[in-house]
Amino acid sequence: MGKKVLMCGNEALAEAAIMAGCRFYAGYPITPQNEIPAYMSKRMPEAGGVFMQSESELAAINMVFGSSLTGTRAMTSSSSPGISLKQEGISYIAACELPAIIVNIMRGGPGLGNIGPSQSDYFQAVKGGGHGDYHQIVIAPASVQEIADLTMLSFDLADKYRTPVMILGDGILGQMMEPVEFSPQPSALSPQPRKDWILDGCKGRKPRIIKSLILSDGELEKFNLKLQKKYNQIKDTEQRCEVLYGDDSEIMLVAYGTPSRICRSVVENLRKKGRSIGMVRPITLWPFPEKAFKKLIKNVKSFLVVEMSCGQMIEDVKLAIDCARPVHFYGRTGGGIPGEDEIIKKIDNIYE
Repeated sequence: MGKKVLMCGNEALAEAAIMAGCRFYAGYPITPQNEIPAYMSKRMPEAGGVFMQSESELAAINMVFGSSLTGTRAMTSSSSPGISLKQEGISYIAACELPAIIVNIMRGGPGLGNIGPSQSDYFQAVKGGGHGDYHQIVIAPASVQEIADLTMLSFDLADKYRTPVMILGDGILGQMMEPVEFSPQPSALSPQPRKDWILDGCKGRKPRIIKSLILSDGELEKFNLKLQKKYNQIKDTEQRCEVLYGDDSEIMLVAYGTPSRICRSVVENLRKKGRSIGMVRPITLWPFPEKAFKKLIKNVKSFLVVEMSCGQMIEDVKLAIDCARPVHFYGRTGGGIPGEDEIIKKIDNIYE
């Protein structure tokens, strides 16, 4: 067993990235993710990597693009408005089939909004915030320990599928402090894939070309169909979630990130009172864990989605269960945080 240390989520994420082999980081300051670049500015040179505070969010994502082309494990981070500025670059990275990690520690919006925690970037993350038919894997941790573990996993998934992976957190998870143990996670890649696509100079071999401009008739459609085949493979093999009391619950709460921690407390307290309440926590938001939801509809009478938004995850829950059960919603937005009493009141209304 390793030694546990007390760290905030942002710093734990940065340290886990370095342990996962990240050797290039580019970012730009914005609250509430500033601990990530601050930590990286010190630790990355110590680890033999490169830290860049870029002149803008646009510059940061394109620096990650260039670094990934060389085969280097690369990462950028920001908060909501900054992620919006990176969307074109994320689309280019997906089109060039490059592995990259993008971290979004969400804040309240729209616009500049405020620095309170939020989950209102869900649509942007899981539906593809940039242009074109592309997806990115989206992973949503719910604790500092999970932030560390899933960050390490994210780098493996990015390399395995040659795709961007977004780690989607919120201001509470980024700022809160919890004990965390850093132990190298078993690699999802065994053996490590040979990066025979990287641009590292072509002396003695045929030149390699990586581009997203495809002008020949019908070629872009063929390429998009190739991408869709990969995305379907990801959907089939990489769905992750946690289910509490899925076998005997009439109502299942659905939440990720910070609200899932609150919902967990609601479920345990109501269970002590004999209420048949459970919870499903998506860990991958894309691919959405629809297989688990389809199993739940055998017993569950209704679902209650709890989010720090105006209800962006509802669509995916309804699609996952083919609208076979009622899907209710309780949420707070603009930096508001759902409370236990409010959630219980909503549950009581559903029973009525």
